[in-house]
Amino acid sequence: MKHPLLPLSETMHYILLALREPLHGYAIMQKVERMSEGTVVLAAGTLYGAVDNLSKHGWIEPMPGETGRRKVYRITEAGVRVLEMERRRLLHVVSLYETEAKP
Repeated sequence: MKHPLLPLSETMHYILLALREPLHGYAIMQKVERMSEGTVVLAAGTLYGAVDNLSKHGWIEPMPGETGRRKVYRITEAGVRVLEMERRRLLHVVSLYETEAKP
C-alpha cells in the first residue's frame, strides 16, 4: 500500500511516535523536542497542520469524551501500521549502510 504521505516527513514521524501515548498539543511539542534531542522544534502552526493532516488520514484521533480547549490525541491502529511500514523501510535503508560495498 503506497500512500501519498509516505515516506513520512520527519515531523509526522515524530508526532506519530510521540502519540503512542495520549498527549495534548503542547505535550506533543515537548515530547518531539525531547525525542529528537532538540533537533526538531515544532511551532504551533506546524504541529496543528500536521495533526490535522494525520487526523484526516485516520492515523491519529482525539481521545473519546474529550471536551474543552485542550484536545488529547492518540495514534490509531492505522497509524500504528504506518509506523511499522516506516520502521521496516528505515531498517532496510540502514541495512544498506552495513551490506553495500564501501567506496
